[in-house]
Amino acid sequence: KRLLHLVEHGCQDMNAIINSILDFSKLEAGKFTLEQREFDFRTMIDYIRSTHMPKITEKGLKFFVTVSPEIPKHIIGDELRIGQVLNNLLSNACKFTHVGKISLEVLKTSEDRNRIELFFMVVDTGIGLAQEDKDKLFKSFSQVDASISRKYGGTGLGLNISKQLVEMMGGTITVQSELNKGTMFSFSVWVDLPEEEQEKEAVTVK
Repeated sequence: KRLLHLVEHGCQDMNAIINSILDFSKLEAGKFTLEQREFDFRTMIDYIRSTHMPKITEKGLKFFVTVSPEIPKHIIGDELRIGQVLNNLLSNACKFTHVGKISLEVLKTSEDRNRIELFFMVVDTGIGLAQEDKDKLFKSFSQVDASISRKYGGTGLGLNISKQLVEMMGGTITVQSELNKGTMFSFSVWVDLPEEEQEKEAVTVK
């Protein structure tokens, strides 16, 4: 069973690496497009929570997820790519946190006609980063420290891809961290509102 687990885990890691390289290649070649469609935002968040909950709780960590009631039920955007950024940040948070908690919070921070800005925060109580290492985070094929790369693995592409995806969705991504004091990644994206949600927003404004 242990061997089977290692083989399956290795295959998953290899698939993740291949997908990261493919995404990076498309982004660099300018051939990457976002898929804009309507989806249930809270259902997406619930799916992400259920995906990460087992591994986080297995490490003895607490996991908190909060979504502002101001965010509409349905929005229009690229559900897959928003989820990809969140999955990357939560996976990193779990990987580098051994004691304490991880939290995800989502707010509505701005509104412009039929669009709203969503603001995401992923906070952990993990190993953190030294000030001089932050600049390396979003660079392609860059790891903060060779010893970290050996211990935790990864391609060094996840955060670079996340940064490019967030910027394609009209937002920015930032990090606040201190060594041995945890990390907070935050990013924003702009999404459209379906007609029925626009009408609800108009009634609320009145």
